[in-house]
Amino acid sequence: MGLRPFHLAFPVDDLGAARRFYGDVLACPEGRSSDCWIDFDFYGHQIVTHLDPAAAERATVSNPVDGHDVPVPHFGVVLTMEQWHALAERLRGAGTRFVIEPHVRFAGQAGEQATMFFLDPAGNALEFKAFADDAMLFANDVQASET
Repeated sequence: MGLRPFHLAFPVDDLGAARRFYGDVLACPEGRSSDCWIDFDFYGHQIVTHLDPAAAERATVSNPVDGHDVPVPHFGVVLTMEQWHALAERLRGAGTRFVIEPHVRFAGQAGEQATMFFLDPAGNALEFKAFADDAMLFANDVQASET
């Protein structure tokens, strides 16, 4: 069986802002919707923004990773390197403020990856990443030294 799409539902405080961000900025096709939620095709996965007027009031937490404060929780997609660069440019063109600017993390180590973090209008953190070698997705130092 091939990889199946995941489903993620999360709160937003403004469905119109979510529709513009996920639909226009991230170019995710919209699926079904109501006055309380919107489905999006998130690179083949189903995400659902659910209206919660208090969504933006959550506290921000972060953990240190490779010299950066990574926001938690966060979600995103592993793209191809070409898709990652194109998205980074589209986000820059849209005036997106990055929590962590697009860069290469773990350079020269197992798991080397291009990554970027930003927030949606409700303050939900997203990470998009790409690997020059997809085999590095789950690599660790032991595996890297044995190959």
